Amino acid sequence: MKILLTGGTGYIGSHTAIELIKEGHEVEILDNLFNSKITVLDRIQEISGVKPKFYEVDMLDKEALDKVFAEGNYDIVFHFAGLKAVGESVEKPIRYYENNLGSTINMLDCMKKYSVNKLIFSSSATVYGEQPVAELTEDMQTGVGITNPYGRTKYMIEEIIKDVVISNPNFEATILRYFNPVGAHPSGLIGEDPNDIPNNLMPIIMKVSTGELPCLSIYGNDYDTPDGTGIRDYIHIVDLAKGHVASMQKMKPGVNIYNLGTGKGTSVLEMVEAFEKASGKKLNTKIAPRRAGDLAEVYANPTKAEKELGWKTELTITDAMKDTINYLNHLAK
Repeated sequence: MKILLTGGTGYIGSHTAIELIKEGHEVEILDNLFNSKITVLDRIQEISGVKPKFYEVDMLDKEALDKVFAEGNYDIVFHFAGLKAVGESVEKPIRYYENNLGSTINMLDCMKKYSVNKLIFSSSATVYGEQPVAELTEDMQTGVGITNPYGRTKYMIEEIIKDVVISNPNFEATILRYFNPVGAHPSGLIGEDPNDIPNNLMPIIMKVSTGELPCLSIYGNDYDTPDGTGIRDYIHIVDLAKGHVASMQKMKPGVNIYNLGTGKGTSVLEMVEAFEKASGKKLNTKIAPRRAGDLAEVYANPTKAEKELGWKTELTITDAMKDTINYLNHLAK
């Protein structure tokens, strides 16, 4: 198939590109490079033997986006593009709504114009908001208790996609709700390397380990969990990328939603200890007050993805730490 990856030079997009190329698909990438690097294309080529065609385009520029679709003759779009820093979204909500919603609407308009009727959307577990239980399933109500504009844009985009499907019975949409991607490609050539200040745990651990950040703040150690710190579902990036390939192979009309997670949680302290064990390096940490909106424990129920897509995670937190350290060693060269 001929595939367009929006945001394809980013962390998840680049790893997915490699898995798609491995399966023999023709991949093209569109990105504005706001939070990624052009050198990722060379790394993809080094790993896969193929350098995807690349368009440096901002999706808010509808004319430029239209030209990409006019040339492309795509079978399917994987939509990764979007601003994603939770904290920044609270400070700059209008920017997040304009960028994430506007770019998606422009893309869907182009897909309609050029009769591209297959879409895989990169969503997030944030759409579940605050739930009364820790284990999240796809049939739960979404959109209630979301604590930040970033999460609300993901929820709104899901709703827009559902309306598009209602209007076009030929449209096939798969929504993948991610939990917490970690790790790097085992080659060490690509991994998580955001241009902005990281918001997620793993890139902060990485930057503390290299001295780029002085300290890792652990927000709360008095939760009702075994060690008092928050528990989340951390999924290896390669498993996540393979989940995209599996979902594409099983697409069907309508909207189909899947959790991509491991089905079990790991605490912040367990993540720190796993990194320290793998690296042999002690991290500088401090306990900070809880953050508003943070829940004690959240993890995926991935049963639906295993049953319908034949997909489940294979890699562990230990694998993720080993691959992250390998990636950091490559960056240091």
